[in-house]
Parts: sequence; structure tokens; C-alpha cells
Amino acid sequence: MPIIEPENGSLTVFNLFNTTDSEKQATLLDAMRGIIAKANYPGWRSSTLHAGVAKPCAANYIQWRSIDDLKERYDGENFKHNTVPYFTDLTTSVHLLKTEVVSVQTKDGDARTEIGPDRDDFTVIVLMGCESKDQSELVSLLDKPDEWMRKVPGYRSHSILRALDGTMVVNYAQWDDAASYQAFHTMPEEQRPAHDRQMRARGKSLLTSRDANTYEAVFSQSCEGYAS
Repeated sequence: MPIIEPENGSLTVFNLFNTTDSEKQATLLDAMRGIIAKANYPGWRSSTLHAGVAKPCAANYIQWRSIDDLKERYDGENFKHNTVPYFTDLTTSVHLLKTEVVSVQTKDGDARTEIGPDRDDFTVIVLMGCESKDQSELVSLLDKPDEWMRKVPGYRSHSILRALDGTMVVNYAQWDDAASYQAFHTMPEEQRPAHDRQMRARGKSLLTSRDANTYEAVFSQSCEGYAS
């Protein structure tokens, strides 16, 4: 399975698709599975497809060797004239976000985590928009080791990624199930430790937008000889 870790040298791309209903989501996921299963592009390392749970959408977590490899793929004639129009018809929006992994924390203290359908994670992807001047501070708030989080029931991991254009920070989190995540998400502020309350308050003041959705990983593929 693909691995998230800060030191693997990959460009991490989130390809995010929104659509209108479960039928179009199913068609979108089938089409993405077909593309991923046949992927052999220069510089492509892995793709992990996620199906939206809370709303009809999809997310593809992709690892590339470099931005140049990504550009070569998306500048291709087949991609521009066939792939893009097809997905435009299926979706209400498509967002391509180029990032790098800053930190990973897991329940067991590892600095890396696997992703893929075999793990059965309940996955949450949070997109936090910010001014470029505030991105470093927002990252520093979110990427600090947090022993309290490791003890939260149902918590598995969270990974912090920064957008290369400076306008966003992503939290990719893994939980046991929807109930444990919901209990954490709706936990009253007074039940959280002081450091968490302070971090959340300062973090919210830096945001220009926030968008979150829940997912399950449904398909994953890596290039031959690449596992992280």
C-alpha cells in the first residue's frame, strides 16, 4: 500500500471531484479505477482513490516524482481532449491541489502511515484556506506532536500537508469509524485540553476558508517497485 511520510520525496497531489448524486459518484469512481489500474505515466508513483461518504464526491491521493512529471501528464493531448471533457460532464467541480507532506502522527507514535482500502480507515480530508503569509504559522500550529490526540478513542493518524502555492493546508486524518470521529469533532471545547483549545482558536483566526468531507479508500495502485 502507498505510505504517507514527510521524507519520501514525493509531490503529493489531491485530485478532488464533486458531483450531484450517488449514481454519478459511482460512474466517476468506476472511471477513475480504470484510469488508475492502467497508470504507467513517467514519474507516477501511486494513486489511492477515495469515495465520499458524507456527500457524493471522490478524492484521488496521488504521489508523483516531480512537478515536471505531473505537468507532462496533464499537458498530454489525450488528457486535455478526452479525459478532461469526460470528467467535466460527471462533476460540478474539479480541484487539483499540489502539496508536500509536512508531518505525520499516528496513534502508535510512527512518523508514517499506510493508506488504502485494505486498512478500512474512516478518512477525513480537511482543506484549510489561508493567506500565503499565514501558511507557515498555520502549519506550525497543526504539525506539533500531540500526545492527547493519541489517546482519543478511535484516532488512528493525521497527516499535515502544505499547498505549494501557499494558499492552503490539508489535514488527512484516519479514524476507526464515523462514530469515533463524530464524537471528537463535536466534543465541547471545555472538554479539550488547554493547548488544543489555544491551537484551534489561533488556527481558526488564520483561515480564509474551511472545507471537510469524509471518505473511504476504495482502490489503490502503485508503480512497480514503489511502496512509499
